[in-house]
Amino acid sequence: MTFRIVLEFNPETNSYSAVCPELPGCASAGETESEARANIEEAIRLYLSPAEIDVPPSAKLAEVTIG
Repeated sequence: MTFRIVLEFNPETNSYSAVCPELPGCASAGETESEARANIEEAIRLYLSPAEIDVPPSAKLAEVTIG
């Protein structure tokens, strides 16, 4: 999958912020553009990773793979 990210330099903190608009709340930062890119990639992976869920005994758990 490919996601767009928005990188922005903040001169007050001398660092970069990174946001993924397609994933609400998925953001990161870094001291360099390269570090911000690596950090947002990790944030996207964590955002998309499955979470532990409780499934009632009467329910069936299944997975769907996209793309």
